[in-house]
Amino acid sequence: MGKPRFDDIFMELAVNLAKRSHCIKAQVGAVLTKDTRIISIGYNGPPAGTHNCDEEFPGVGCPRDSKGSCSLALHAEQNAILYAAKNGSSVEGATLYVTLSPCIACARIIFSMKIDRVIYYHSYAEYKGIPVDEGVEFLRRFGVTVDRYEPSELLSIPSEPSLLPVS
Repeated sequence: MGKPRFDDIFMELAVNLAKRSHCIKAQVGAVLTKDTRIISIGYNGPPAGTHNCDEEFPGVGCPRDSKGSCSLALHAEQNAILYAAKNGSSVEGATLYVTLSPCIACARIIFSMKIDRVIYYHSYAEYKGIPVDEGVEFLRRFGVTVDRYEPSELLSIPSEPSLLPVS
């Protein structure tokens, strides 16, 4: 039996981190790495110390913005990047593993922070029912390598984990 690829290890961690999310709509995890080392992690939800949506807004979740998205949440990628920046870690040249492809707002942050590569598991466009993964297209247009994760047979992640939390 061979050793697991780092892509498998980091994506499995991102999938497990997503389970920490208090969001009742979708749970997303992210792992930020550089040279096979983890420099930061994140999952989606309101800023630390504010709300736990599944506790404060059970069943319905936090109030929605004009586009129907969570009005309080930071995305998993944002949390991972912000934590790294807050603690003085350079993210330039890093690789970001995320369970849902970046939205356009996260893509702009990823590009601005000079992250070199993004590996995502599920498509944001498919999840939202929109025709194009705008964030993926943006990143590719401006030179960031973006790949959809392909699980290996050594990994214990189900091929289609739910984005919705398990009750």
